[in-house]
Amino acid sequence: MTRFRLIFGTAMGAALCATSVLAQDNAPENLVPPEPAKVTEKLPDYRNKAPQQPATPSVDESFDDIRTSSREIVQQLPVYVREWSVPQAKKLLAFIPTVEAEGLSPADYRADELSAAIANGPGTTLDETASEIFVWLVEDLRDGRTPMDARRQWFVVDPDPDVLPSDRLLLTAVETGDIAGTLTALNPVSPDYARLKEELARTTDPAKRKLIRANMDRWRWLGRDLGKQYLLTNVPEYQLRLTVNNKIIKNYRVVVGKPGRTSTPQLAEMVEAVIFNPTWTVPQSIVKGEGLGAKVLNNPGWARANGYKATKGANGWVTVVQQPGPGNSLGLMKLDMPNEHAIFLHDTPAKALFNQDSRALSHGCIRVQGARELAMTMSMLGNAANRDELPAIQQEVSEITAGREYTRYPMAKQWPVYITYFTYGVDVNGNLTKFADIYDRDAPVLAALDAPRQSDRARQTSEEVVEIVDDLQTS
Repeated sequence: MTRFRLIFGTAMGAALCATSVLAQDNAPENLVPPEPAKVTEKLPDYRNKAPQQPATPSVDESFDDIRTSSREIVQQLPVYVREWSVPQAKKLLAFIPTVEAEGLSPADYRADELSAAIANGPGTTLDETASEIFVWLVEDLRDGRTPMDARRQWFVVDPDPDVLPSDRLLLTAVETGDIAGTLTALNPVSPDYARLKEELARTTDPAKRKLIRANMDRWRWLGRDLGKQYLLTNVPEYQLRLTVNNKIIKNYRVVVGKPGRTSTPQLAEMVEAVIFNPTWTVPQSIVKGEGLGAKVLNNPGWARANGYKATKGANGWVTVVQQPGPGNSLGLMKLDMPNEHAIFLHDTPAKALFNQDSRALSHGCIRVQGARELAMTMSMLGNAANRDELPAIQQEVSEITAGREYTRYPMAKQWPVYITYFTYGVDVNGNLTKFADIYDRDAPVLAALDAPRQSDRARQTSEEVVEIVDDLQTS
């Protein structure tokens, strides 16, 4: 294969394959919307809080909080109690009622206890009480209030505690005195979160308020900022969004996992490449458990017609691989996003399934309508340094698709992909919508929000990883 950087600037070659629905005679339109207005609310800048560093740091300084002495490594421990003045503590007390607008309960943050500490004046009690309440607010606003055991099949590890550690935020707040600003800056930046917040302020229906609060909390389970460009699937919506600068530039219908063991888990991964004309190595649960291996070996004509090749090892182990082609169970493309669940986004020959309203039908992976268009778009946006390079990439990918040979097309600019589960939120048409709770994942979240606040929450789930065995053509 000739990479586009080698052919760019040369003759474009033969006309694009007529079978490709993506080929265009003219240069493609610019898919990327303009940059949105800059966010004026800034996060704390920890760099300004550190002592002035020399232009060329020493070895010890390069390791920040890690110091070496006599072959021992000593790491500075975070400090979670700081000295509070009465005016600062009063600012914290005034902030507590405002969290109701973020879908949190002010009753969780011990306002009476803080008031009593303020009345007693500066000292150890005020320092410890105010510091602990501040850290609780940080944890809930930054990470979400729902404990991990109530987040069913949630395998995303939120990066925010590493980027915005609680002890640094505490230090920033007491040094600057900007208690409210430090805490408010932790809110998710997605406009979808802002819409939920607006709706929460309008509605008085208790059940609706609880559902909105649960889904606002789900936004906090993710990173505060998802990035300038990403793919996002909301499983209950059965839609995939390609988003750039907070604008959906394309959405696609999807088929997701059936309820039960094959339900689609929630993940945050990176798309590293586009696989054109993929092969499908059939899982042993199907080769052996469903008898496909014996069928392929005993019916060579049927196997050839369906693109299956089988090999049998000396130990009797049968391996079945479906070859590239329009009948392949993965269709003509998949997005390579390595993860321990073996989840990915892919094409399918079973196009009729996209016409159904309820599309929880797969073994767990996500089938995408218009997958070839998505593959072309990701190839271009993932590799073009500028708009002028788009036609050459389009030409190359069209030739690859027409050739029907397995091809891994790396993406120089890898894209985040988020597989989420929102049962109330902004749909792909911009409307606030309630989605069916197809996997019954709302109940534990709602119960957790009604229960007393849980401290010392885990950052990672202890749930079992269920390796997905996708995907048969029609089931």
